[in-house]
Amino acid sequence: MAEPVAPRARNLVHADPQDVTLQDALNALADPVRRSILRECAGEPDFSRACGTFDLPVSKATASHHFAVLRAAGLLEQVDKGARRLNRLRQPEFEARFPGLLALVLTEGTPPAGGRRPFEDRP
Repeated sequence: MAEPVAPRARNLVHADPQDVTLQDALNALADPVRRSILRECAGEPDFSRACGTFDLPVSKATASHHFAVLRAAGLLEQVDKGARRLNRLRQPEFEARFPGLLALVLTEGTPPAGGRRPFEDRP
């Protein structure tokens, strides 16, 4: 029998994106490891990806710190299911607070339409 997923883990603090300042959001998004976590979460169903399944180029302790920063910035919601901590990207909530900001992060590295970046030198 599958364990039910609790609505929120008791020992985790989740920021409401409405309470997050632009500076805090930008600080959370500044790190490339955190941006990669968000991009991977965006491609997965809610609460289907455990923290330990991300292939991150950092130690376990540093990875935990990155997840905590994303939670504090209102970008991730996490729940504990047994020994696993599952993640959900709070895309609709964050998009309502900072329209377009998360979309930039999620499309980072994707070539723009027309093959040029907006600030490339034009011939």
